[in-house]
Amino acid sequence: MAGIFKAYDIRGIYGETLDEETACKIGRAIAAFLRPSSVVVGRDMRPHSEPLFSALAKGLTESGVNVVDLGLCSTPMSYYANFLLRAEASVMITASHNPGEWNGFKICRANAVPVSGATGIAEIERRVAENDSLPPAAVPGTVSAYDIKREYVKHFSAFADVKRPLRVLCDYANSMGVYEGEVLKGALETVPLFDTLDGTFPNHEANPLKTDTLAAAQAAVRAGRFDFAACFDGDADRVGFLDEKGEIIPMDMITALVAQTLLAKNPGAHVFYDLRSSWAVKEAIVEAGGIPHQSRVGHAFIKSQMREVDAIFAGELSGHYYFKENSFAESSSLAVLLVANLLSQSDKPLSELIRPLRRYSDSGEINSEVADTAAVFARLKAKYADAKQYELDGLSVEYADWWFNVRSSNTEPLVRLNLEATTPEAMAARRDEVLALIRA
Repeated sequence: MAGIFKAYDIRGIYGETLDEETACKIGRAIAAFLRPSSVVVGRDMRPHSEPLFSALAKGLTESGVNVVDLGLCSTPMSYYANFLLRAEASVMITASHNPGEWNGFKICRANAVPVSGATGIAEIERRVAENDSLPPAAVPGTVSAYDIKREYVKHFSAFADVKRPLRVLCDYANSMGVYEGEVLKGALETVPLFDTLDGTFPNHEANPLKTDTLAAAQAAVRAGRFDFAACFDGDADRVGFLDEKGEIIPMDMITALVAQTLLAKNPGAHVFYDLRSSWAVKEAIVEAGGIPHQSRVGHAFIKSQMREVDAIFAGELSGHYYFKENSFAESSSLAVLLVANLLSQSDKPLSELIRPLRRYSDSGEINSEVADTAAVFARLKAKYADAKQYELDGLSVEYADWWFNVRSSNTEPLVRLNLEATTPEAMAARRDEVLALIRA
């Protein structure tokens, strides 16, 4: 059980650090901490998600909580069910993009408000460790089934506004993107890749952030005729994109595109972008008539920030796309639809729509193992004292022609650098300069 309680969820290796006994205790701890009368519970396609559901439901029902069993669904569907059914809490059983031996729990309060380490996971961990749960209820809770998929598909497919036929490759990675893909079928010609559910991930890891996992989709796009490709992660709360040439589109560029299409109908709306995103994203939001805001990294922070100003959308560099329409939570299929809408209303291919946004040169995220993160931050602050500095998440430093952000890892002795400059030459020079300071 050691180490399974994370900053944003509960996650461990089935049979080693996570098993049915622990899942039952987690169910009791959720009941004692949140005191819900009902909890909606969905799960992914991993072979151990079913026994973990049964054990979690046992802990909840023994505590008097009614469980609404969503069955197999994507994580965005579990968020939608939380809101639609007015549940007081929800749990999604998944380990997202982790390999097949992993599993876990994503927990939300009412209205799909996430429970993070700071807002409840640490307390659930304490209750599990100390067996601090409610006494068995005199009348146990019940388990009832509810199929959320039909309503989710109906709701989000209504956002389609596709003006010309588009052919889209969908790499489902044998995962829950298969269910998200149902939203797309009425508006687009979708061609599936790896659409047989298999929690052992026989073809590739379900993680579009790793470029090697996109190789099969790239080959398929280059061998066929597609307008673009959408590549989903394990629980389908993230999606990556390839253009019509099979080239990887940076995920912050998708944030800019989606913002543009939403702002066309919602001028003056608030939009958040991950602070690691290109300057071009903020500029695109302003050009489209929106009000841009930087967000911290991490879904719990972003969703909270969105609620504060009633934002319509937020995009994260990891491929999470958040919508007010889903209780400020993710919907990967809606992100795909909105990109398709914009593309279909243009006579240009997707690569040409992205080209004007490639205004700057970026380093990508570079990790460095360090012995003393505090010393690293002190060196950087002193070196760049004449710049604009802020600490929304880690340290951000801005000059007129370049910027960088350095963040500490939550789990490892690492710092993560993202840097951008106006030219490739300036980017390379500044990158090397900052890395030398980090690794001194």
